Amino acid sequence: MAQRVTYSTILPLLVTANWLVLSGVSSANGASAVGDPGMRRDGLRVAFEGWNFCNEVGQEAPDMGSPRAADCFDLSNGSLIHKVTEADNKLGVGVSFPGVSPNALNNPDLYAVEKELYLGSLCEISDTPKPWQFWMVMLKNGNYDTNSGLCPENGKKVPPFKPGRFPCFGSGCMNQPILYHQPTALDGNGIMRGGFNGSYDLNSSTGGSTSYFEVVWEKKVGSGGWVFAHKLRTSRKYPWLMLYLRADATKGYSGGYHYDTRGMLKTLPESPNFKVRLSLDIKQGGGPKSQFYLIDIGSCWKNNGARCDGDVLTDVTRYSEMIVNPETPAWCSSTNIGNCPPYHITPNNTKILRNDTAHFPYGAYHYYCAPGNAQHLEKPYSTCDPYSNPQAQELLQLLPHPIWGEYGYPTKQGDGWIGNGRTWELDVGGLSSRLYFYQDPGSPPARRIWTSIDVGTEVFVSDQDQVAEWTLSDFDVILT
Repeated sequence: MAQRVTYSTILPLLVTANWLVLSGVSSANGASAVGDPGMRRDGLRVAFEGWNFCNEVGQEAPDMGSPRAADCFDLSNGSLIHKVTEADNKLGVGVSFPGVSPNALNNPDLYAVEKELYLGSLCEISDTPKPWQFWMVMLKNGNYDTNSGLCPENGKKVPPFKPGRFPCFGSGCMNQPILYHQPTALDGNGIMRGGFNGSYDLNSSTGGSTSYFEVVWEKKVGSGGWVFAHKLRTSRKYPWLMLYLRADATKGYSGGYHYDTRGMLKTLPESPNFKVRLSLDIKQGGGPKSQFYLIDIGSCWKNNGARCDGDVLTDVTRYSEMIVNPETPAWCSSTNIGNCPPYHITPNNTKILRNDTAHFPYGAYHYYCAPGNAQHLEKPYSTCDPYSNPQAQELLQLLPHPIWGEYGYPTKQGDGWIGNGRTWELDVGGLSSRLYFYQDPGSPPARRIWTSIDVGTEVFVSDQDQVAEWTLSDFDVILT
């Protein structure tokens, strides 16, 4: 079993970090899209969700309850008034709670969905234009037992198939983690601190190869903002793990999630009219397979441009991610244009085709893959993994490159990496309005409305145990 840990203070990290504030994007006059702009509210709202390979639950970990939890409180007369009890956090299939439907009561996937809504109701803050609930810590296990037949293929139910394509040590490899919660407490120095931690290795001792995750939040009452310290360790049995802090939609779908969600985005940002501000300090990178996302945006629209409606056969999850790990290569190249988007659009709206070897910025793209249900793809092409989302997905992964400089994004390898902590102000709306996303020929352009914005890493099938460690603070989404 994973051990409960005692974590050290993290506020000194802000003092010792080598911070560089990038200029060029002002948030002074913009309204915030999040309920807690800059993470500065004393009364914190934060939740936890655990996903298996296809973004479901599958089966709860023994004695852990459903993998949804929350830490929400108000500050009153020097005391923290918690809104969520540990009994709430331990709710698991078969145990009733207010609002749970009969068809969800004994279904681990649906139970987690409705538990998230219930926790959201306990944490909810009334606001304009709509109420909001919490920041979301998302943890995902990349193991897939292909003998299980649990994950659909581009939204279609498919039979089991032979193992080998995905990591899995055998039956049970898609498990949910052990989860420990340290409810936020106030010490004698006016410091509030709490956290989640645990492991996927259900039966391992602390010796040997053992996975581990931790998110600790800390703030001084009445001063500054919350600092979220993250740690993620892969193991031999769990070589593909993901840990993000997300600002999700407060209602409807969020990135990769085809159920009604709860979150922090009280207004959904739409390209090109928003920017993102955050402070990120990476302590350990997670090795060469760590796809560390300075920013990851997610949404959903159909190939004909229509908004998603829950039909997993025609809905498509869309992602764009900026990877800052300098060890991540550009799989897109002049000799492998199938890993590139069909074209690139410059800030002055010049379109450059991917076969224009003199001008296309191949080094700006790690990888592009098209939705598996697209019917009119330009050859050559690569389609995205059909199993790791509940529906088809499209993925556009970016790398630091001078072409992104006008948007405030990193322009060279090493920007924002270990020892180069920064406060970033990113014109995410402007950049995302010019990125290529597939649509059927002749269809009206989709409105690019983003339902998830997150930061964190995906350690992608590492061949040895790796550790990633970072702090995130000042997170805000500014409407322009």
